Amino acid sequence: MAKYIIEGGKRLCGEVVISGAKNAAVAILPAAMLVDGVCTIENVPQITDVKLALDMMADIGVKVEYISPNCVRLDSRNVKSHIVNEDMARKMRASYYFIGALLGRRGKANVSLPGGCNFGTRPIDQHVKGFNALGASVEIEAGIVIANSKERLRGTSISLDVVSVGATMNVMIASVLAEGVTVITNAAKEPHIVDLANFLITMGANITGAGTDTIKITGVDKLNGGTYAIIPDQIEAGTYMAAAVATGGEITVKNVITKHLECITARLVEMGATVEEYEDALTIKSEGKLRAINVKTLPYPGFPTDMQAQIATLLSVAEGKSTIIESVWENRFQYVEDLMRMGANIKVQGNSAVIEGVDHLVGKKVRACDLRAGAAFVVAALGAEGISEIDNIVLIERGYECLVEKLRAVGANITKVED
Repeated sequence: MAKYIIEGGKRLCGEVVISGAKNAAVAILPAAMLVDGVCTIENVPQITDVKLALDMMADIGVKVEYISPNCVRLDSRNVKSHIVNEDMARKMRASYYFIGALLGRRGKANVSLPGGCNFGTRPIDQHVKGFNALGASVEIEAGIVIANSKERLRGTSISLDVVSVGATMNVMIASVLAEGVTVITNAAKEPHIVDLANFLITMGANITGAGTDTIKITGVDKLNGGTYAIIPDQIEAGTYMAAAVATGGEITVKNVITKHLECITARLVEMGATVEEYEDALTIKSEGKLRAINVKTLPYPGFPTDMQAQIATLLSVAEGKSTIIESVWENRFQYVEDLMRMGANIKVQGNSAVIEGVDHLVGKKVRACDLRAGAAFVVAALGAEGISEIDNIVLIERGYECLVEKLRAVGANITKVED
């Protein structure tokens, strides 16, 4: 197992170029199996979740060709199976998008229940509700989701019981080639939902309303292929912004959509950082003591749950008492124990954490318990006094491309070591 060794106390300055969005890529790639032809996808992040998705696709007959490290050409005309490799699927949460894609493409799908980070249960009841409404039968046997449709899926109205990003995207994927019109109400609005819709539209789908709570999909007979570039990663950008603040540094984050970052930027400014925005970049700078604030995670455009651990790290050294309320996942404070070992003063009760700011954190040996908690430990280690070791970094590399190289480029003392 590899680990990161980080010497803290180095002020980060310079530029970071943000990669393609993980949460968009892991849905867009399976959705490409709906295309009756060849599609080229650009700005694909080099992360392990993407590699897994492409390996699963290749295993069932998709021809995968890398044009460059961040560009792939996909030919799904010879998809030969509806059964996704179980061992691969269990390693990532987003494997459930293969259900919608294969249902739409082949009328059947056998996919393992999703894996990935363990910070809460991952019910797929809203996905199943959507597939059932479209005319498919869905059963779960020994941890495998078995979905079948004897006929072409049929468009219908689907009202999600809760705002679910995964269900919104999965139902959208499944309904693109369905007969008639599908309307999803109480839909999630995240940027990667809009990106998935734009990808499908570029390939020939008829979708309106993505980014609002009502999405309308008029089924088409086929998707013809084309070229599409994935949006920049909102959470990767937010993590580097947090790193700049943690070290009292100044970083220009390039290749971003600043509107997608407003929910993060506003909180960092409230804490005392200064932000200057440009057309596709922003510069964040932090000097002096941070201020305590209160944060509640919410679906977009609220503060993202995927930035909760990183903001908690900053609040650990802010002046005063802060409160974080986690309203999306029920068990996302698992990182707190290790952060307290680094000197943080945090009390967790249910879905809330009360943080009393301390003067500084100190380097320790910690273990990533999920992707974003691991990123938060990197941020904490960069701002801490002394040397930190972060284990289980395989989780971090599920979502951050070239993390070590990007941080070194702005002055961090970080090394990846095989343990």
